[in-house]
Amino acid sequence: MRRWLVRGVGLLLVLVSACGLMVRGSEHDPAVWHIDPLVTERTGKPNDYLAAPEGTTAAAPDRVLTRAPADPLGAFDRAARAAPRVEVVAGGPAEGFVTYVQRSALIGFPDYVSVHAVETPSGPSLAVWSRSRYGYSDLGVNKARIEGWLAEAGFE
Repeated sequence: MRRWLVRGVGLLLVLVSACGLMVRGSEHDPAVWHIDPLVTERTGKPNDYLAAPEGTTAAAPDRVLTRAPADPLGAFDRAARAAPRVEVVAGGPAEGFVTYVQRSALIGFPDYVSVHAVETPSGPSLAVWSRSRYGYSDLGVNKARIEGWLAEAGFE
């Protein structure tokens, strides 16, 4: 009985390691992940989060942004790049549209954050959409990430 238990645990560890390697090795196809948050449809899963000024996105945002810093995309870009395990998938601040990927610390699950600069009657702002690549629920990780980056960038 003990031998079967040891073999079972060993097999489980091998499977978890293989899944981790597969997830960490996943490539970021800009054609799939560099999606404009202004025109996107939401996934319908609880593993995405959208923040934007009212009336600027096709989908209803989870958070309506009202006051932005003077250079919203520059401030957001600095906050995003200062976070651990973040890289740019496509675009950039100079283009007004950028997509980042941030991987989880333990397994390396990728979450994608697409940001588009928008002009509103009260000045420049952003539409920000964060979503998970894998799974159904993210336990609030995308919301916490975006809320943290927005606060660090000076959004109210």
